[in-house]
Amino acid sequence: MQSYEERLTVPRSWWVIAGLVGVACALMLLPLGTLPMLGGLIGGAALAAVAASSYGSARIRVVGGALIAGDAKIPVAALGEARALDAEEALAWRTHKADARAFMLLRGYIPTAVRVEIDDPSDPTPYAYLSTREPERLVAALAAVRA
Repeated sequence: MQSYEERLTVPRSWWVIAGLVGVACALMLLPLGTLPMLGGLIGGAALAAVAASSYGSARIRVVGGALIAGDAKIPVAALGEARALDAEEALAWRTHKADARAFMLLRGYIPTAVRVEIDDPSDPTPYAYLSTREPERLVAALAAVRA
């Protein structure tokens, strides 16, 4: 049973920037002729779009008794308290309060986050910091799986 899933997609403005990268590539190749210019437009925009899509493909899921965040898969039994962080708290936990040993699935364009304690004595990771647009829903999903 899957109780939570979120894809941390990039903001719409990044797609506009990908188009502008294509325009910049086209302008650089304009002196070489129309065909290279079109190739620069299409190629530059496509490469920038692939980069934006790849960065925004990170997912957070609560599935089958595990929290899957990006490449990490953490059993719910190894998790402690989960806390929703508002924008101000999230900023503090990704800057001056951050622990270098923590697992961070950080996306700077998402202001809110969840901080989940990791209670596994064999794991030196103190907590997981997960950028999420729906922190309360993720905390509720983790509590439901734990119950």
